[in-house]
Amino acid sequence: MCNRAERGDTQKVLQLFNARPGSRFNEGPLEIHPKYPGSVIRLDGGDRVLEQMTWGFPLAQKSRKTGKPLKPKPVNNARFDKLDSFFWKRTATDPRHRCLIPTARYAEAVGPDGAMTETWLSVKDQPIFAWAGLWSNSDEWGNVFTGVMTDNAPELAHIHDRSPVILDPQDWDTWLTAPLEHLYRFDRPYPADRMIVDATDTPWFRKAGTTAGPALI
Repeated sequence: MCNRAERGDTQKVLQLFNARPGSRFNEGPLEIHPKYPGSVIRLDGGDRVLEQMTWGFPLAQKSRKTGKPLKPKPVNNARFDKLDSFFWKRTATDPRHRCLIPTARYAEAVGPDGAMTETWLSVKDQPIFAWAGLWSNSDEWGNVFTGVMTDNAPELAHIHDRSPVILDPQDWDTWLTAPLEHLYRFDRPYPADRMIVDATDTPWFRKAGTTAGPALI
């Protein structure tokens, strides 16, 4: 699952996606983490707008011991094959609640527990690519978004068995406007030969303040 990514430079994103800043847009950090701000592009009156939202749909939970409510956990990834499930269906079937997540690269933790390192992945011919996403409004965190995941290419399965759904430019409008049943052709591995893999020695860490737990439903 992906829980670390870098958004692209704002001006480049606006130009590439032919978008305008929305009323809820602030620059924010280039590197994004669950439960922290990130950038998405959605349709507003037929125009593409760039807005800032919190990464992760809040998942309500209760204490096993007391039954009292606990702080929600951010579900920052949605499995494509679960988009028709109870948790996602109302959002996924409404094109108004789909979005594009401008992404320069994303990271996965690779290696044994306690010694994991960052491996960053990007697209060769797209310095900023579109990751398919969903967005909604929540009582807990305001506007939130999640990234849709699919199977990884077999050649990259040693990094993770899943990867973001990467949309080429000719498919952006389809994701933002088409009925859900027309989108399942995107539920496929992105070709490994179009990806750049940067396996680093940088230790993997969880950003202070983020919560552990389920990040993929």
